[in-house]
Parts: sequence; structure tokens; C-alpha cells
Amino acid sequence: MDEPTSPGPLTGVRVVELAGIGPGPFAAMLLADLGADVVRVDRPGGTALGIDPANDITNRNKRSVVVDLKSTAGPGLVIELARRADILIEGYRPGVAERLGVGPDECLAANPRLVYGRMTGWGQHGPLAHSAGHDIGYLATAGTLGMIGPTDGPPYVPANLLGDYAGGSLYLVVGALAALHHARATGTGQVVDAAIVDGAAHLGAMIWGMLGAGAWQDRRGTNLLDGGCPYYGVYQTSDGGYMAVGALERPFYAEFTALLGLGEDAPDRDDPSRWDELRERVAARFKSRTRQEWTEVFEGRDACVAPVLTLREAARHPHLAARGTFTADTEGRTQPAPAPRFSATPGSLRRPPAAPGADTDEVARDWDVPALNSGCPRP
Repeated sequence: MDEPTSPGPLTGVRVVELAGIGPGPFAAMLLADLGADVVRVDRPGGTALGIDPANDITNRNKRSVVVDLKSTAGPGLVIELARRADILIEGYRPGVAERLGVGPDECLAANPRLVYGRMTGWGQHGPLAHSAGHDIGYLATAGTLGMIGPTDGPPYVPANLLGDYAGGSLYLVVGALAALHHARATGTGQVVDAAIVDGAAHLGAMIWGMLGAGAWQDRRGTNLLDGGCPYYGVYQTSDGGYMAVGALERPFYAEFTALLGLGEDAPDRDDPSRWDELRERVAARFKSRTRQEWTEVFEGRDACVAPVLTLREAARHPHLAARGTFTADTEGRTQPAPAPRFSATPGSLRRPPAAPGADTDEVARDWDVPALNSGCPRP
């Protein structure tokens, strides 16, 4: 690891994570990165992620026990962990945790101060609550996907970052920490219903304000921030690379056009009827050089232009290297470092991804749950 370990701002907070895939594990990882003691309750046979658990970065900084929730003893073991926890995170479809005997009623009865965090796509109620779904469908329903892409083509798919992790994980973490603050002030826990469709819709608050003010058209590829504007978009270079342009403010736009060599006869940026013409001029200029050549022109200048990097290229970027935005664990796996930054209690990489069931003895001792030693399957 590239930096000394630190206890982190959430030191002393205990979290139980009922194993799943996607936004739940990422939310638990974020809490673990910030110092929480996260115990992941894996299921026999593992989850459906399909990669070696040793490479599942979302399981870093956690410990793992394996519990068969369909066994006679399984639910009781989880309840005993919940009794000692501050937060529990589960990502089942609505009703599944209840059927398994580890729903909020059982857990809050054992620990009235518990924050019970529920991560789903559609939420705990509503006509679609029990329907299957994935990130792309939640974004589509929230109106978010329809904003991304060209006006004359299909929407672009933003991996699963915008729904699962931005609209899901981050909202679950905010909700869990807010509820934890309340629980510590009042002694009363509660259920946090974090739905990806809610979070994805909430992320659009500024856009909804612009729409209501008449400053946003309800169709993609026609607005200031969705690629419709020629000085906020992506352009191909002569070698097939791309440059990202965000020269919105006038001083930055002036620097951009000067460095690009656009010429004084360029179409007026304030005339949307000439945006297509302006875009063609900008595109032609970018096509005249390679991505590296344009990077050298714009880097460090107030033109708001940057090369579009791949994941591996991003990890090597000098600015990100200087900040330690990416780091490596003891096995040499490159990965994003904990974020955000804290001046007094920084997060750190303390443990590699947890192998299912590998930490049963430690957790049984540290959490004082002796039954784990006899009730949990061993790896």
C-alpha cells in the first residue's frame, strides 16, 4: 500500500453487510474505507459477480463470515451480529430479508438503535417494487438515461456508474450516516429505503430547475450540458483519440479558441442557430493533430480541455499520481484510493478483498459472537 494506514473517521462504527452484488457492496466498501468495521455475511457458494473474490475491490477493508440463511441457525447468527452493529446493509428484493428471518422487524427488535439500510432498484413499495431490474432500466425510468446521447441517436449507456453507484450506493451511504447521527442522538434506529430510481431522479435536481425556467429542452443533445453545445462536448483527434471540451465561461472560451486556432471569423457562440457550423469548425481543428499533441497545447491552460483517457491511462496521469487518486494494495492491484480526503482521519487500504469466510474466528472474538465458530461454514 502506498500510504500508512489510518483508523479513518468512522472508526468504531460496526456494519453488517448481507452479501450481494453492485451498489450494496460498494456502499459497504465506502464505509469500510473510512474506517468502519464491516463484516460481510457471504452466502455458501458466493455471489454471481463472476470474478475471483481476491480481485473484487469492493470487498476491500472488510472481514467475511459465511452464513447459510436458509439453515436453522443462519438467521440467528445474523441477528446476533445485528445486535452488536450500528448499521446493516442488505440488497435483496423487497420481502426477501423478511422471509429469511433477518428483516428490519427482527433486527430492530434485537437492536433498537440499528440503522437498517435497504438497497434496491425500485424501492420498497410501488407498482414495480417486486420486479427484476438493472441500472439501465432504473435510469431509463427516472428520465436520466434519456438525457444522455445525441439528439439523432439512441441514448448512451454510462456503464453502471450513474445508477448503481451514484444514484444507489452514495445515497445509501448518505442515508445510513444521517440515520446513524439520529440514532446516536436519540437512541432510535430506523430503516433507510435507498432506491436507485429515486437517487437517479434526485441527481437531476439542477436540470429540473433549468427545465422549469425554460433553460433546458426536454430532449437530449440540444442543451448546454448534454453535448448540444459545441463548446461542451467531445471531439476526435487525428489518431482516433478524443479531447473533452468544457469551455463554458467566456474567459475560458477565449483561451480555448485562441489555443485551438479557431480564427476570428468563427461563428458566434451565443447564436444557437450557428452551433452546428461552429461544431464543424471545432471538429476540423481537432482532427488536424493527435490527442497527445492537443494535450500538450492545452495542459495547464485555462481552456477547460482534457484528453479522454482509458482506465489504465487515468491511473498513470501525472496529476492523479501526485494526488494518489489511484493506489495499489500489497498484491499490486491498482485501484481507486479511498475518497474523499480527510485532514485528520484519512481513509486507507487496511485489508485486501475479503475471502469468503476467512475471518470467522476474528469476528467471533472481536464481536463476541461465539456461535459463529460453530455455526458458520468454513472456506
